Amino acid sequence: MSRHASIVAAMDKTLRPGHGHAFLALALAGALFGCAAPVPPAPAEAAVDVPAAWSADGAAAPGGATRLASWWSRFDDPLLTDLIGQALRANTSVTGAQAALRQARATRDVTAAGLLPTLDGSASAQRARTGNGAAANTFRAGLDASWEPDVFGANRSALDASEASTQASAASLGDIQVSVAAEVALDYIALRSAQARLASARQNLATQLETAQIAQWRLQAGLLSSLEAEQSRAAAEQTSAQLPLLQTSIEQNAHALAVLTGQPPVALSAALAPMQPVPQAADDLALAIPAETLRQRPDVRAAEHQVSAALARVAEADAARLPSFRLSGSLGLASVTLGALTSGSSAVSALAAGVSLPLFDGGAARARVRAQHAALDQAGSVYRSVVLMALKDVEDALVALRGDRERLAHLQAAADAAGNAALFARQRFNGGLVDFQTVLDTQRSQLLTQDSMTSAHADVSADHVRLYKALGGGWLADTGDATAAPAPQASTTPRS
Repeated sequence: MSRHASIVAAMDKTLRPGHGHAFLALALAGALFGCAAPVPPAPAEAAVDVPAAWSADGAAAPGGATRLASWWSRFDDPLLTDLIGQALRANTSVTGAQAALRQARATRDVTAAGLLPTLDGSASAQRARTGNGAAANTFRAGLDASWEPDVFGANRSALDASEASTQASAASLGDIQVSVAAEVALDYIALRSAQARLASARQNLATQLETAQIAQWRLQAGLLSSLEAEQSRAAAEQTSAQLPLLQTSIEQNAHALAVLTGQPPVALSAALAPMQPVPQAADDLALAIPAETLRQRPDVRAAEHQVSAALARVAEADAARLPSFRLSGSLGLASVTLGALTSGSSAVSALAAGVSLPLFDGGAARARVRAQHAALDQAGSVYRSVVLMALKDVEDALVALRGDRERLAHLQAAADAAGNAALFARQRFNGGLVDFQTVLDTQRSQLLTQDSMTSAHADVSADHVRLYKALGGGWLADTGDATAAPAPQASTTPRS
């Protein structure tokens, strides 16, 4: 109440005698009414119980969490690092989000300007004639000022809402950066995996073609039947049929990577053509506790800022039901000749004050407050949903990584055994100890296990990428920019 009283007293001193007391009475009545309009608390739906640790054993290390801002460098692949850097600079979704952030900041500045007085300058020259009289000139120059004191905080609440929306826009930009970086890495891993599978298929095809040629020679010598020879040729043709599919996958992933980096589809075909191994991330990843991970996730921060914006809009709608005040004044010069403008007698000044109090609007103002309360409840529900999905993303990624690691270990052992079996089968067949069908079966098993092992290697790398994305890696959350200020603990109700 003391702030309101001091503002009203200052306004009263600026008014001429005889007019300020009525205005002051209205202002004090409005101030008393305004004290009964508290800002509502955040919705209870926004509070989320965050677990103290992840379910995966050893997920959180006591030495501190791994820094995730540039997680792709952990794959030790310079080309992957370069592609992600290009995408973060030139991807159309990123540049669009950057433009949206600039727009949000400009809108915030417009709202902030509404708290300050406005000053306009004007100048005019007029020549007029009435009837048969002589023409007369009029020259004017002046300044017009106006100010709307934010007695009940409506404008301040609007600025708070705009500031929170700006912070949400900055976090949304970070969310897009996280998604784009992960998408580039996943497409790159898929491309390298297809290249490795293509090389393995070609190697096995060469062995199968050699076996088919031996079968043909033995058929001509009467040592094999046409059945074994045709089975050998069918196995080689089946392997050959996989090559176009793998080549198509390689080219399509190259096209996707080019578009993600803001280039035409074929721009990266030459750079990606040389075969390289599937990038593998280091296994020394140390996870932060769930609450700290939620602080890193840009989508969680964006949802939290939307709750803050909704809180401010409720306060703004509530303050709009209270009286509003306006001070205005003008100072100018007016004369019939241009030279006389500088004389003291040409000075013209005016000072005015006004108050506006909603009396009857059919309940529209109260309905706006209810609408903003409903929007606040919606924002709280969205916040809770985002937090729960963030926790699920991390847990799912941890489970997938653990399972694919175990699967890869078994497939590596199976691939080694299948390779040995194929070698032994050929040796024993050459010695007449096994039939030709055993050779075909062992070669087919070798091809399948090698292909599955290559895919499992790529799956483990992709699981690392998805885990980095789930942890919110790929953007700078804490910088000197106010729009990236650290968010509060997600286990508590978002700040108002």
